[in-house]
Amino acid sequence: MFRAGVIATLQPYFTIVGQAPDVEGSVAMIAATKPDVVLLDVHVPGGEGGGGAEILAKSLAYSPHSAFLALSVSDSPQDVGAVIRAGARGYVTKTITGEDLINSIRQVHEGYAVFSPKLAGFVLSAFQGVPVGGDGLGPAGAGGGVGGAGTAGVRDEELDRLSAREQEVMRLIARGYTYKEVAAELFISIKTVETHVSSVLRKLQLSNRTELTRWAADRRIV
Repeated sequence: MFRAGVIATLQPYFTIVGQAPDVEGSVAMIAATKPDVVLLDVHVPGGEGGGGAEILAKSLAYSPHSAFLALSVSDSPQDVGAVIRAGARGYVTKTITGEDLINSIRQVHEGYAVFSPKLAGFVLSAFQGVPVGGDGLGPAGAGGGVGGAGTAGVRDEELDRLSAREQEVMRLIARGYTYKEVAAELFISIKTVETHVSSVLRKLQLSNRTELTRWAADRRIV
């Protein structure tokens, strides 16, 4: 019933090429249709019990250009970390509105990282390679986290390129806020948010929100 509701919401805007109720069916469907975006739950029955993360891991070889967006009722650190480490480009909860879900799918397809704001801490931990639930002060792991005093001067110099307002916008965007949510949080217009984001990306020589999120995560400034 839930899948039927999601499909009814999305059909006016996207071509739905398939759906599946379990791990095996999902992998087969993705291999056959090679969708632009895969919307998957975290807790999917079947397979070896790995749910959405298992679907993602097994499907990448069949459809390497698909972008994966998790849509789940769960907001636990373990679930978020599992699918992010498996390669999901975004994670939103089922409290999301239909309009925001449509926008999230479009953003993921365009190469952006999209996360529900309340999941920001888990997402940053996953990017940093820090065990979820840790204090974030341990050594950087394979996720590419940057630590140590040797790079502090470089980080300060880069951050100092941004104005105070740009830093506020940067932190919220890196946490997964949409432009609309940033505008509401800072009491500015969406157009102003777009202007600030463009300025931040230009000053930091970054290409998109995904790179910005990783930039902020590497410096542990969010």
